[in-house]
Amino acid sequence: MSDGFLHESLGRVDWGVATADTIAAPLPPAPERGGHFRQWTDDIRQLTGIVPDTHRMVAGWPRLQPDGPGGWDREALDRCDRALDSLLAEGARPAVTLLDRSLPPWLDAAGGWLARDTAEHFAAYAAELGRRFGDRVERWITSTDLAGPTLADHVAGMYSPGRGAGRAGLPAVHHILLAGGLATRALRAAGARGRIGTTVTLVGGYAATDDPYDRLALERLESWTNRLFLDPLLLGEHMVTEEGVVPVEATGCVRPGDLEVIATAQDLLGLSWHTPFRVTAPENLPRVLPSAKCQSALNEVNRLLVGLGFAVVPFDDVETTAYGWPIIPEGLADAVAGLYELYGDLLPPLSVIDNGMGDLDLVDDTGHSDDARRRALLRARLTWLARLVTAGVDVCGYEYWSVLDNLEAKFRYTRLYAMAVPDHEPPPRPPIPSDWVNGGAFAVVPGQGRAAGLTLVPGPARTQRVSAT
Repeated sequence: MSDGFLHESLGRVDWGVATADTIAAPLPPAPERGGHFRQWTDDIRQLTGIVPDTHRMVAGWPRLQPDGPGGWDREALDRCDRALDSLLAEGARPAVTLLDRSLPPWLDAAGGWLARDTAEHFAAYAAELGRRFGDRVERWITSTDLAGPTLADHVAGMYSPGRGAGRAGLPAVHHILLAGGLATRALRAAGARGRIGTTVTLVGGYAATDDPYDRLALERLESWTNRLFLDPLLLGEHMVTEEGVVPVEATGCVRPGDLEVIATAQDLLGLSWHTPFRVTAPENLPRVLPSAKCQSALNEVNRLLVGLGFAVVPFDDVETTAYGWPIIPEGLADAVAGLYELYGDLLPPLSVIDNGMGDLDLVDDTGHSDDARRRALLRARLTWLARLVTAGVDVCGYEYWSVLDNLEAKFRYTRLYAMAVPDHEPPPRPPIPSDWVNGGAFAVVPGQGRAAGLTLVPGPARTQRVSAT
């Protein structure tokens, strides 16, 4: 499809860049990531004729309140003031993230998101920033990642050794959601004029086979990721498993009135996108594994997942990024379409946060950045997304998140995202599938996912479960 179609379909989208840089911190040396921001700006100008003009940064709670809830670092607050004024002077529209995973040390030591008081402290922090900066910030994101500091850390133990508590860590999920609702109310009460929302890590994928158990496994993956956070936000109730269990409420952390606060209306919903997954039922693992050498690594990753009734496996014959993530241009659109099928008009306007796509290794034969190939891949992804917009999905923003942000986490969990890459081997890079090559590198071709030829009809707010009998 032509770039004119992209401009017509996505012309009203806010295009911008985002970074994990903390504006409360002293200015670092000349930013190395500036070149990637300029590259992104040039790509969007070439594809859509639009110049990105929003810039989202992290406020930096650990810097602003390093010693406790009663005090503020005035120099850090002043640095935030100067950063916002500088953006406005450059003609950019500032956006601020209140939380990017890290808590002040005094809160982390007191239990972090397992402690209910953390939600109250976060609301007070949001209120002060709304009072000070509310006249200059166009968009507020209460948290850039709900799953990382809760599900990944306190439940799975992926970040801090020994901290994973399994289902006993699920109160962290409830408390970070409660914090978001309280912060949204606090920002509005403080007179903040910008739009307010939060971010969820959008998870989507494809059943490994046509086996009904694999389709059920995919539903379980989406329930324990998307629905775990979005059911409370959009439906005002915690996710219910197919057995009729409410895992979060079963921990005893929910109090009367909490879910009403959590479901406070959002002006937008951020979707952080990484990669699609190929999902299978645990009993089908021996059938779909491509080779015996991957089995030990897969078992390492999937030991956290099989207890929930699903596992992830590599895609067959799909090229990967430097991180080992499969390159499937329609994956993002399919995942967004899946959300729309689930929640319909209950979804607020959606803002896609694209974590850089892992494109650092897209170089030509001379070793220089392969602009044409990178833009072809981006064009394919945006074209699939544009089809959803023309079908009625409200996408209000699309941001480029620097590929240089969160590198430690990306490299540490390459095997998780790549779905089985042993430590001593590089990420797999099989040839590009023939249908992509024949249609031009990364050309949009008819797909098999939800976004292909989609006519969107919002259904009920619950999916109809696949029966495996």
